[in-house]
Amino acid sequence: MIEQVESSMHHGFMRRKSVLAPHEDVPILTVDLAQKHQRMLGFGGAFTEAAAYTFFRMSKPNQDAILRAYFDRDEGLRYNLGRVHINSCDFSLDNYTYVDDRDASLDSFCIDRERRFVIPMIRQAHDVRGHGVRLLASPWSPPAWMKTNNSMNHGGSLKPEFADAWARYYLKYLDAMRDEGLDVFAISVQNEPAATQTWDSCVYTAEEERDFIKHHLGPTLKKSSHKDTKIIIWDHNRDLLVERGDTVLKDPDANQYVWGTGVHWYVSEAFENLSTLHDLHPDKHLLFTEGCIEGGVRLNDFMTAERYARNMIGDIANHCEGYIDWNLVLDEQGGPNHVGNYCDAPIICDTKTDTMHINSSYYAIGHFSRYVDEGAHRVSSMLNHPFVRHVAFENPDGTIIIVLQNETEDQATLTIKAPQGNGTVKLHPHSISTLRLGGITR
Repeated sequence: MIEQVESSMHHGFMRRKSVLAPHEDVPILTVDLAQKHQRMLGFGGAFTEAAAYTFFRMSKPNQDAILRAYFDRDEGLRYNLGRVHINSCDFSLDNYTYVDDRDASLDSFCIDRERRFVIPMIRQAHDVRGHGVRLLASPWSPPAWMKTNNSMNHGGSLKPEFADAWARYYLKYLDAMRDEGLDVFAISVQNEPAATQTWDSCVYTAEEERDFIKHHLGPTLKKSSHKDTKIIIWDHNRDLLVERGDTVLKDPDANQYVWGTGVHWYVSEAFENLSTLHDLHPDKHLLFTEGCIEGGVRLNDFMTAERYARNMIGDIANHCEGYIDWNLVLDEQGGPNHVGNYCDAPIICDTKTDTMHINSSYYAIGHFSRYVDEGAHRVSSMLNHPFVRHVAFENPDGTIIIVLQNETEDQATLTIKAPQGNGTVKLHPHSISTLRLGGITR
């Protein structure tokens, strides 16, 4: 049996269940379970200081609703991943670090700043999920005194004489988060290392990132109690993914420490670059670590759903193993952001009226996260069609999930052929659909 369990369109969102009869003489989407690809790690969003600060400005009933919307395993998006920033990022209330000025010994290290908003929000998410949320931690900038420009903002680079201290800084952070009972399963070396931003940023060349890993961060982690914490490189856009990833991974001394490569969606939709890097280093992993709609809040705009679905299908079809969205929530302006870099989020909180707005991007993510289980395999799906995008999964319980997108003004009709059943589905113009074959209805 085939169920069309969720459909989102530009004029509304709905969940529906229908058995679809087979139909001849239309394009055929064939699911091949013999060709299994990456296992899925899951889905999530970022616990930035801005998100957590906004969250706690809402009433308790709305806080509960936000957490259920994201982390409840029956009613919500079933998030199991999260991202946090080491030191401040642009979506912080201001620049901050965890040590006193010029304290290269790191004796003053303290994450009390995160205990104000971020850690309490993560703990509440844990309670709603019923299991721990696995966290990726990323630095936007070392302390200003460790950098060539003596500023956390406007780029600059890590001074060589502080490379060891900066590597130990990650360990201090991991120790502190473990003391809070939080699971940081991975760290990235640097958020967007090729970008000089007006906010917290630090530039590494590919060779500098490689050398920092193999001479400092990798050995420091390996000798510690955090030796199983995964190291993610690049953590930036697809356009330079192959060049940057390959430079690090083809060096055996750096390669031994690296779990995989993080990717963002800004600038480029060259999804094929993920497959190129995968083919060069098939034992390494690919994880989507950030993406959002830039330029402020976009309420009731279906374009945001389409951008999310297009990017998620494109990356996952090219070996990406999970998707971590950017801010879980933002306020009515698309902040707070300490340099005015306002953006959109799947849930916008009007803190003036205590109103929660769910954006179309939320529903787009749900087409994947609500139905694709942790540990699912992506399986091959083949379709000769001029505009329908598609990706298919086999869950651990044997159910098949297919996500389809029609981003055009024309209706599309497909026949689905899979071991669990055959049928026909009609895709409305500007729509995203999720099909489920076999298994038990949630």
